Amino acid sequence: MKKIPCLPLFRKHLLALLSLLLFCQFSWASFLVEKQRFSIDNFQTHNGKTIPNVTLGWEAYGQLNADKSNAVLITHYFTGSSHAAGKYHESDAKPGYWDAIIGPGKAIDTNRFYVISMDTLVNANANDKQVITTGPASINPETGKPWGLSFPVVTIRDFVEAQKALTDSLGIKKLHAVVGPSMGSMQAIEWAVAYPEQVGKMISVIGVAEADAWLVAGLQKWSAPILNDPNWQQGDYYDKTPPLAGLTRSLATITQEAMHPRIFNQLNPQHSAMEAGPAASITQNFKVVDWLYSAAQGRASSMDANHILYLVRACQLFIAGHEGNLQNALNKVQAETLFLPATGDLLLFPEMAKQAHQQLQQAGKTSHYAEIQGDWGHLDGIYGIQQQADTIKQFLEQ
Repeated sequence: MKKIPCLPLFRKHLLALLSLLLFCQFSWASFLVEKQRFSIDNFQTHNGKTIPNVTLGWEAYGQLNADKSNAVLITHYFTGSSHAAGKYHESDAKPGYWDAIIGPGKAIDTNRFYVISMDTLVNANANDKQVITTGPASINPETGKPWGLSFPVVTIRDFVEAQKALTDSLGIKKLHAVVGPSMGSMQAIEWAVAYPEQVGKMISVIGVAEADAWLVAGLQKWSAPILNDPNWQQGDYYDKTPPLAGLTRSLATITQEAMHPRIFNQLNPQHSAMEAGPAASITQNFKVVDWLYSAAQGRASSMDANHILYLVRACQLFIAGHEGNLQNALNKVQAETLFLPATGDLLLFPEMAKQAHQQLQQAGKTSHYAEIQGDWGHLDGIYGIQQQADTIKQFLEQ
């Protein structure tokens, strides 16, 4: 069993521990970045609804070349944001989530590529000052009040359309590549299907091409604690007490399901089934439960419960192409593709990525496949991505 570096220093807070792990694994000689703002008037959703004004944040690393042919789009995961690399300030505790592979000389080389990343619609981190996103927590200009559940249901295609509006505004006619992990992989393959002539390469990390019945039912477990929180009030809680208890339980579920039991147990070596408190009273938690919920509670303050519900629904509705037939959608792909699932992923199983890879090959497309090894499970697509750095670099530069 692998030892976790620096583990004794952080036992109580998962987020602090993860930050330390990243510090121990990677060099943090990172560049500074700035969050930029992009707005779209009268945004039309895939389901035919109109959002009068959409504003989203985005970041860029590197320089766009003269013919604007070197753009690489990074599409982020479920609870992520556009902060894929670099730091906002030198004093920041850590850089963006994929700083290990994005930057000068790295797998996604910013000396060569102009790398763009954008906050999604209904971004989970609606209360984070570094995230700019339109969603249920935003003010509806027609009412002057938060949208709540009157905000239209949005899809992965809508995330792509917002990104395309940004790239169009920059004069980018074709993306050298679209690369994304988890929910970002859905966006990446949707790009390749929706705009086949505008995507040169596509990399799906810990991803899928459609949400099957198992995944849809599993994702509902993320929504259930929020829906069952009395403070949720059918999404109308913005001038009242927010459903933080439900949101915390949701985030705890998300965190545990994104991890493999191996790493979860390594992070809790002192756990014992013989703890006195739980043996004495049903109302007392095991220490591991308090640990998990404490970490989730720390994240809840920057997130919005309705936004989590909308993201869940976007993922549940996903099938590449959004036309109901996956093979027909994949037949449209012109991009060369690379699938990088995590071997130990118990959330988006490697078999799901392998099926899409094989379907593309059967359709005569050029597709490649490799797996990320590790103890983190689904999170190996974030914390273990450097393992496939050479694969990514060669794929992008060949």
